[in-house]
Formats: sequence, structure tokens, C-alpha cells
Amino acid sequence: MKITLGIDTGGTYTDAVLVAQEMGAPFSNNAVLASAKALTTYHNLALGIEEAVARVLTTSSVMPAAVELVGLSTTLATNAVVQDQGCEVCLLLIGYDPELIKRHGFTRDLATPHVVYVHGGHDVEGNELAPLDEETARAAILAYRDRVQAFAVSGYFGVRNPDHELRVRAFIEELTAVGQDGLPLPVTCGHELTTRLDSVRRATTTVLNARLIPLLRELMVTVQDSLRRLGIAAPLMVVKGDGSLVRAEWAIHRPIETILSGPAASVVGAFTLTHSFTPGGSPTASLDSDRSPTVPVSDVWVADVGGTTTDIAALRNGHPRLNPEGAQVGGWRTMVEAVDVYTVGLGGDSHVRLGNVVWPGEGALAIGPNRVLPLCRLASEFSTVENELRRQLALTPRRYNDVLGQFALLKKQNSSTLSERERELVKLLTDGPRSLVTLSEFLGRGAFVSDYVDALVAHQAVLRAAFTPTDALHVLGRLSLWNVEAAWLGAELLATQVGLSAEAFCERVVAEMSTQVTTAIVTKVLGDSDVRLREDMPVVWAREPAAAGLLARALGRVPASDIACELMLRQPIVAVGAPVEAYLPHVAQQLHTEVIIPEYAEVANALGAVAGGVIQRLQILIRPVDFETAYRLYSSNGYHLPENARDFETAEAAIAYAQRTVPDYLQAVARRAGAMQVEIQMTRVDHTTPVQGRPAQSVFLETELVFTAVGRPALGNVKEQGSIRAEV
Repeated sequence: MKITLGIDTGGTYTDAVLVAQEMGAPFSNNAVLASAKALTTYHNLALGIEEAVARVLTTSSVMPAAVELVGLSTTLATNAVVQDQGCEVCLLLIGYDPELIKRHGFTRDLATPHVVYVHGGHDVEGNELAPLDEETARAAILAYRDRVQAFAVSGYFGVRNPDHELRVRAFIEELTAVGQDGLPLPVTCGHELTTRLDSVRRATTTVLNARLIPLLRELMVTVQDSLRRLGIAAPLMVVKGDGSLVRAEWAIHRPIETILSGPAASVVGAFTLTHSFTPGGSPTASLDSDRSPTVPVSDVWVADVGGTTTDIAALRNGHPRLNPEGAQVGGWRTMVEAVDVYTVGLGGDSHVRLGNVVWPGEGALAIGPNRVLPLCRLASEFSTVENELRRQLALTPRRYNDVLGQFALLKKQNSSTLSERERELVKLLTDGPRSLVTLSEFLGRGAFVSDYVDALVAHQAVLRAAFTPTDALHVLGRLSLWNVEAAWLGAELLATQVGLSAEAFCERVVAEMSTQVTTAIVTKVLGDSDVRLREDMPVVWAREPAAAGLLARALGRVPASDIACELMLRQPIVAVGAPVEAYLPHVAQQLHTEVIIPEYAEVANALGAVAGGVIQRLQILIRPVDFETAYRLYSSNGYHLPENARDFETAEAAIAYAQRTVPDYLQAVARRAGAMQVEIQMTRVDHTTPVQGRPAQSVFLETELVFTAVGRPALGNVKEQGSIRAEV
């Protein structure tokens, strides 16, 4: 029996879970020993991680030295891309046409202002079109080595022949190995990350990866330091966006692959928690103790309701469904294989306010998408909050209805980028949180105070606190984590404006949360089957007039309509996240399906951080060249065989060569990524096209071979595998 530790850094909480794994047995046969939570510390994620791990060790009988593997699911890469953070990067483009990039408005898509065009490159078959301009490349490296922290290199057809990319990488490593440590600056080549030919998006992905390397390296080093302080000397692995695991040392060089790590871990964790084995070995869903399993759990929808967002994803045949177009994060469409997830700004800490969504005859309500600090939590830390809420209840007439029950809390005092009025407001917050009503009274600016607070929140200088679904659950007695009285007072401030009691208002909040989760699931399911107008513009069914009208009737929003309709989701919903018991049963009723809320649903992401396997893929393309007198083999995904573009007389000879050489090579790659007990699988797809006018004949286009290495994470002592500092 081996002990593993899973960690997930979420939008609100950092979770930790200890698992006893029986080696060689299905993961579902293993036992959760203990779990714990701590608040996520955005300014230094390692602090929240260390607190959560310390708590889970304290609540268990496990000694730190007994932990043999640590898995981490992190929001760092996703948040950094969304918030446009990361180091300065110089991008070297080989064989790209600068006029073409400018003419089609792709300059911003390159994700960095530091771009150098280098003459050279290859054609679609991998033949050199022009020699590499080594002089320009070297001059650019020397010019930028003291101005940036990383380099990115992308050749126009670099995935068909990476020779020029590799030569430029060698120049960077040679010319930037200066300074006290003598280590070269990090460099990412486009062919390492993707097999696809979209040159601009490949360059974008390459730059984003380079930007993230120092950030992820710093996190991995600090996390390992935290683990050592707690007495844990186990290897550290990181969840990729496709749900698989890689060693931290490996992930540092490809941090872009960890975007959507959290949603991927939740899907893997959801499957693990609901997966059991019958005598025949079939996975089934256990719904409750007095019902026999009724549905295969291998095909389900997963709803992960967190503090900040709700993530919707599908499990098909027991595996997370991946987005074939590449992960979309913030404003960037990457070429990274990641879980196909639909995310909405809806969670336990979403801002509840009046407006937008109308209940006939009873007022209006909106939840999210902005995250705020729950009143119950703020009041548990600051005793003045309760008194201020009582004062606001007594105000007559209420001049500040739009900001009642809202507070501002100073986060940091850096005012260099703030306006004079914003600095004036920050000064008022130095002694603790202030209500927006009080700030309006002091500043005499009424509703404009809310705009100033919004600006300060955007600067990350201030946190807004207000009523949330978490507060509603405190009022209804379904949560008791923090100050219940403050939650009651906040509910009364909003409830009296719509003529409801505090309890009735909170029931409405919970019902609206459920309905919005239902809407998110319906939008995702319908959007998956819809033909997109453009790749970056999927149809949002909830905004289509006819679809929105039917959806409103199905959800009971238009009870007097002459048309009634119902929705039925064919697959069950697996619900994970701390508050799902409050919301998801009603979602299942609205969609006429079953909901599975497994034990330890609140820490499913942390469990997913150690439940995944190590997966590495290598794609081989075999294409005719020279009018089909020869067949060329290309390897990609950054794993280039010694003979990357070798020619053969027949396609079958090329296929046979790949079958002989790839398995041993890929198995070694998987072991470097942190795998043991590696198995290799291969799929083959032949692409042909019919001859015009001769339907019985076809022309061979290419053969695609995909080799997949799957292994279990290797356990052991970190000293045996090397540290991050030693390898980076």
C-alpha cells in the first residue's frame, strides 16, 4: 500500500487529500484517508498549499515521510494567461512573412511586442526553402538577452522540419549563458508543443509557454520547499490540461500544457469517486445505498461548482473529452490539448444583487459573474461589519439601495497607478473594511463610489465584499463556516427591497443558482452539437431568441405560457465541489436525469491530482512526395526521431519503420515524464480522396499513426529522481 497526496489550488480554497493506493489495483479500490481545506493565497499559492497539507497531515495518522507521491492541480498557468501575466519574451519567427502578419491583423495574436523576423524556413514537405539567416538570429539574441527573461522560436513549417528552430535554440543557449549562474535563458520551440500547421496560433502558443516558464518554475520550487519543511520528500507531479500527470521538472519546460489543470483534475476526480467495479469488471454508478446501479458512469456530464466558477465537462468512455480545436483561455486560442470545458462565472462567492433576472411580480435577481468576499466570512474577521449592517437596516429612507450590504477591504497599498480619487478611497480603508454606504457618505459621490471600487478591484488593490450564495446557505442552516448573523443581516437588506423574508429570499438565491447551473449545462450540450459560425464564435443558445424562450419555459420562468416544454439530459450528472448538495438535485430535476454526488465530492479536484496516469503521445505522418515515387515520414509533438524526415519507397515500409522504432523511444519519453509500467498503443488512420468521375478509385493523401504511452506515476524518494533546482 502506497500513500499519495493530492493538492488542488482553486479559486477560493486549496484542497489536500491523502490516499492509500494499492499498487497494481484499479484506483477506485484505493481509500481516501483524510482531506482538508485552506483558503487559496493568491499572492503566494505555496502558503495556502502548505496550510492545507499541514491540516490533512494533522487530521490523519500518516507520517509525512510515508507520502510517496504528490500531485498538484494548479490555476497558475490559466490565471496568468487570463490576466496577461508572465515574463517578457522575445519571439523569433523563421520564414514568416511580416507583411502578411500585419495585413491580416495578426500582430496582437503573437502575444509579445518583441518580435524578430528571421529569413529561412521550410515548405510543407519539410524541404528547406531558404538557408537560415544566422547573422540576424544571433544579432536579435544579443539585442534582447538583457531585456527579456525567455525566448520563443517558431518556424513557418517547423512541425514538418524543426532543423532551423533547433539551430536557433542552440544559438540562444550559447549566447545567453552569461551572468553569475551561467545558465541560458529559457527557450521554447513551436515544434515541441503541437503537430498542427496553423503558424500564427502555433507562434502564440509558443510565446505563452515561454512567458509561463519562470512563473511555474518559481511555484514548483516554493512548493517543494514547503513540502520539505513539512517532512515530505516525495516526487512532485503536475496535472496537465488533459488530466494526465507529468513530473514537475517536465512541466516547467511546457507550462502551457497545465492550462485548465483544475477542470481536468475535477473530471478525473469525479470519475474516480463514482467508479466501482462489478465482478465482471464493468464501471457502474453507485447512486445511494438502497438502489442498484442503473447507469454506466463512463459516460456522464461533470458539474464542478466552486467558489468562483462552475465548470461543465463531459466524460466519454471514462476519459475527459478533449477540445479538438485547442484550449481557449481568456482571449487566446492555444494549440494545447486540454479538457473540453465550459466555464461560467458562477460559484459560492458570486455577487448576489438585484437586477437583470426577473421573477414575475416578485422583483429581480442576478448572481455573478464577479467574485466577492462573502459577508459571513468578512464579519468573522472584522467585528465592525455586523454593527454596520444593522445601521444600514435602520436607515430611512434608504438613499443607497444599490450599494447596501457591500464593503471594500484593502488588499494592497500600491497606489502608483491609481487616480487621485482612487487614492483618496484607499486611504479610508487603511484601518479596516468600510461599507460602500459609509464611503458614499464620506466622499459625497453617491453611486460613483461603486465605480471607484470596481476600478480598485481591477487594479487588485481592493476586495469587494457583498451577499453571496454562501451567505444564503448560512441563513438556511446548510453551512456554518463563518458569521451567520452577518449573513442574515445581508439577506434582510436585499429581501426587504423585493418584499420577501430573509429565508424566502435565500431560497430564491439557491433556486436561481440551480437554474443558472442548468442553463450552463444546456448551453454546453447544445453548443457541442451546433455548427459554429466561426471557430471563435460558438452559438450561445441561451442568447438565441427562440432557444432562450423554450429554455425559459422548460425552467419554469414563464408559467403562464401556452407552450410548455421539458428538457431531458440522457446522461447522468456527477456533481463535485463543496456546495453541490444544495444546488444539483434541483438541476437534475429540471433536466429529468440522475445526479451522482459521491463521497468526498468537495475535494474531487485534489483526488484527481493523483488519480490520473502519465500519458505521452507521438504523431507520425506518412505522406507521398515527388509524385508518389517516395513516401516521407514525419515525427512531431516535439519528439523527433533521429531521422526526423526519412524517405521510403512505399508507405508500408515507412509504417513498418515507425512500428519498429517509436515504441522504445516513446517509452523512454514517458519514463522521463514520470511514468512506470508503461504500455504503448497505436492507432492508424489512412486519408484518401476519391478520383473525380471515378468513384471506385481514390488517391492516397497520408497515413496518420498516433502512438500513445500510458503508465502509472512512478513513486519514490525525490532524492532518487533529482530536484527541480538540479534539473532546471
